[in-house]
Amino acid sequence: MDFADKTFLVVGTGISGLAAVKLLARKQARIVLFDSNTELSYEGIQEKLGQPVEFDLVLGEIPERVMHRVDVAVLSPGVPTDMPFVIEMQERNIPVWGEIELAYMAGKGRVFAITGTNGKTTTTALVGEIMKTYYDSVFVVGNIGLPYTEHALDMREESVVVAEVSSFQLETIHKFRPEVSAILNITPDHLNRHHTMECYAQAKGFIAKNQTKDQVCVLNYEDEILRKMAGEIPAEVFWFSSSQPLERGIWLEGEEIIYCDGEPVAVCSIHDMQLLGKHNYENVMAAVAIAIHAGVPLDCIRKAVREFQGVEHRIEYVREVGGVKYYNDSKGTNPDAAIKAVEAMIAPTVVIGGGYDKESSYDEWIASFEGKVKCLILLGQTREAIAEAAGRAGFSNVILVDTLEEAVRASREQAEPGDAVLLSPACASWGMFKNYEERGRLFKEYVHQL
Repeated sequence: MDFADKTFLVVGTGISGLAAVKLLARKQARIVLFDSNTELSYEGIQEKLGQPVEFDLVLGEIPERVMHRVDVAVLSPGVPTDMPFVIEMQERNIPVWGEIELAYMAGKGRVFAITGTNGKTTTTALVGEIMKTYYDSVFVVGNIGLPYTEHALDMREESVVVAEVSSFQLETIHKFRPEVSAILNITPDHLNRHHTMECYAQAKGFIAKNQTKDQVCVLNYEDEILRKMAGEIPAEVFWFSSSQPLERGIWLEGEEIIYCDGEPVAVCSIHDMQLLGKHNYENVMAAVAIAIHAGVPLDCIRKAVREFQGVEHRIEYVREVGGVKYYNDSKGTNPDAAIKAVEAMIAPTVVIGGGYDKESSYDEWIASFEGKVKCLILLGQTREAIAEAAGRAGFSNVILVDTLEEAVRASREQAEPGDAVLLSPACASWGMFKNYEERGRLFKEYVHQL
């Protein structure tokens, strides 16, 4: 696509939006940058860009004269596609892209993409580490924190691109087509954005919609939604399972991960890994399946799996204080992720939870506490709703606090030597923190102050 004769409307001035502006500037496109925040300034945005870029700035609302000029709109992931001005652009037949589509159209290389409600950051990071053992030019981008658009123009034909993609990003793809895609699981999340589970699952399924029968989609056999979805996927489906052998796929057999695409091969033992919990064994299986289909030799895969230490904010060991081990699972932003974190704990655990309300149900999370969780400390917008769910389940040791620092102090009072303290909020961080990373870093800071 020739970008130079097109006018692009970039919506949003966050990390993703500014990365899109810089990419479009390098492609010599005409740029209109829009944000509903009327307090922003041209000078302030230029300062954030860190380099001189020519663009028109529109704040508040998009006037008709600007809408008339637009050839392509690029939405930041946080902008819902059902907003009136987005619907108006679609009605005018203006293509509405997201960061993933823009980067894919501008970039080069072989693309491997991972989505799912939980585990996608760990899986993406591991796939990236595996690829680096064999390929020279590897980019790990997307929802993992490095905008795809920021690196797209540095990619070459021989580059390998490993992308973590969210349901928000997948809503706005048109031609994006990974060589291998993976959907790790689908459980309720972001229903305030997608409104129904059907819409949320459909958005996740978009990762494979442009694939061909010569390409591969890796799916979790234990996920009922994915088993139903498999028949609609145009790519060849390759399954992984944590519970049962497969005629063709990758599965956990006792303590061994077995891969079979003809003859069964032992990949590694769970004792070779530095990751905790069944959900992480699933992440490893998905990563191994992607890497094998990418042509990486098994010896390279085994080495990377053995050395991989996990990702920050995902059941991350912080330190031991007074015989109590503290874990940072700030990336547990929904109940299903928080359940997996609880299941991974092997000591009596004090859980710190609560945050932004995404209209989730917390009953199953509370049910997972039995025999594991001794106290629940809650903060944020959802604390009363979670406390009510705990009461319904007969779990009474609940403490409500106002700040994360207060929660850490309370956890120390509740925990005894041999116990664990787990920050796993089951909720997003918005409202109290900029993102889950800030929440996790502050948690670690407060723990180190104990």
